Amino acid sequence: MEKQTKSKDRVRDYGEVFTNEREVKAMCDLVKDETERIDSRFLEPACGDGNFLAEILKRKLAVVKTKYKKSPLDYEKNAVLAATSIYGVDIMADNVEACRNRMFEIWNKEYTAVCKKDANDQTRDAVKFIFQKNIVCGNALTLKKVDKDGNELKEPIVFSEWAFITGSNLQRKDYTFDELLNSDKKQLTIKEDDEGTFLRQYITHYRRVQDYE
Repeated sequence: MEKQTKSKDRVRDYGEVFTNEREVKAMCDLVKDETERIDSRFLEPACGDGNFLAEILKRKLAVVKTKYKKSPLDYEKNAVLAATSIYGVDIMADNVEACRNRMFEIWNKEYTAVCKKDANDQTRDAVKFIFQKNIVCGNALTLKKVDKDGNELKEPIVFSEWAFITGSNLQRKDYTFDELLNSDKKQLTIKEDDEGTFLRQYITHYRRVQDYE
């Protein structure tokens, strides 16, 4: 059985307790249809090292494989789309780093297995960048970023909304986290007329999203 705590101090100071795999699967099954929809967005405000996010990613990639395994390009685009749809916040920097690495390892293992010789490092770098943007170190209660020592900063948490718009072009729009929370839907959705701050927008080929930071 996986450990549910890292230390007594972290439990005392941050209330950090990890959810077992059995409970993760059972809870994801409650929204099974959404976890298997490639573009359905999920946000975990206390993601730890990614138990819930990893399970959701695996389910999405299984659907991508079933639908698009015969076409490496279609598989690649939809696997990227699956990655863009998953978001996480955690107050512990080591958890955030572990979560990002875990998510990429899951994604890359499936991508390499399906696309084989058609897999390329530029797409891998793009997905690493997407997880870097989507999984952030911050306090979901105050909506502020935190530093590596857990100290709250003045900077607001910022997330990116990703969407394929024409062919292989991927649009990225950055918003402050309060915009996401003030959405009028249960899903993580973003609209420019919601309360909050729209920051910037980029449009580029999905393999080059990492060129715009």
